[in-house]
Amino acid sequence: MKKFMYTLILSSILLLAACGEATDDGATNAPDNQAEQVQAEPVEHFEAVNQDNEPFTLEDLEGQWWVADFIFTNCETTCLPMTSNMKVLQDGLQEEGLEEVQLVTFSVDPDNDSPDVLTEYGEEYGADFSHWHFLTGYEFDYIADYSISSFKNLVAPPPEGEDQVTHGTAFFLVNPEGVIVNHYSGVETPAMDDIIADLKNEI
Repeated sequence: MKKFMYTLILSSILLLAACGEATDDGATNAPDNQAEQVQAEPVEHFEAVNQDNEPFTLEDLEGQWWVADFIFTNCETTCLPMTSNMKVLQDGLQEEGLEEVQLVTFSVDPDNDSPDVLTEYGEEYGADFSHWHFLTGYEFDYIADYSISSFKNLVAPPPEGEDQVTHGTAFFLVNPEGVIVNHYSGVETPAMDDIIADLKNEI
């Protein structure tokens, strides 16, 4: 709980948008016009396992609204406020009666983020695993390519001798047809209200 409160405070002052360099809107090292491109096409199929080590694919989200982000559990910077903000979003959705909205967190460090590690991490933040899914079970190159091809969201390996993956920090709102309709800063807590407001207008 102490870690959650600390990172919640941190999210209100943290302006960096990734563990590496990034733009303010969360699209790491991406030109401004890519923000529009991510809203034009449906996301691609993916295959993963969740925190329970059960298969999880795009088909599990068909016909549902969902919010995606990309983090890793030993991140020392922006993943902390991002995950705290996803918890804020989870609670806000429940309060608004929008429990059917799914939250999907892709690990960008699958070699270290096993299902057991993701379960412990999610429990630390109070995740409701019936609606918030932590995904792994793929190779790093797979999730790096998928993040860029479907979300225009850069994921890059750590510099030599380091262990911090570079990644964007946007939260992506995906509609029941699998199309990204908007993206938001994952490190700014007020953006969670924007996501909820947009969902209330759509559902």
